[in-house]
Amino acid sequence: MRNDPSSPSLELLLDGELLFSSRGKWLYPLLELGEFLAERDVDAARCLLRDKIVGRAAALLAVRLGLRTVHAGLLSRLGEDVFRGRGVRYSYGELVDRIACRTEELLRDVTDPEQAYRLIVERAAAARARAGGAS
Repeated sequence: MRNDPSSPSLELLLDGELLFSSRGKWLYPLLELGEFLAERDVDAARCLLRDKIVGRAAALLAVRLGLRTVHAGLLSRLGEDVFRGRGVRYSYGELVDRIACRTEELLRDVTDPEQAYRLIVERAAAARARAGGAS
């Protein structure tokens, strides 16, 4: 993945074959990936997830999806803690103390992937409602 805005923010590969990609922002690509995996017979544990930015929220979503191997362009220490605690193999381009994202702080003490998913879906729905109300 390149660092230009036109490149995918997230890619899912199996044995080197691209199965899914997204150019979305925030956590939407991981939510889309969840829908993709639910509709297909893909063993997420055998796949490689490449994501530009992985904080705690993205790490918890990746774990919830059953991913076992992740490469992050930028990984926060809070995300790294999730991967270490769940036995996920990970690599990164750059490790940072934290990502400047309200969701990172909101999920700082959350360890349950299902709880994280519910909170993220609620935030996404609220954002969509605000965007829809503004038009």
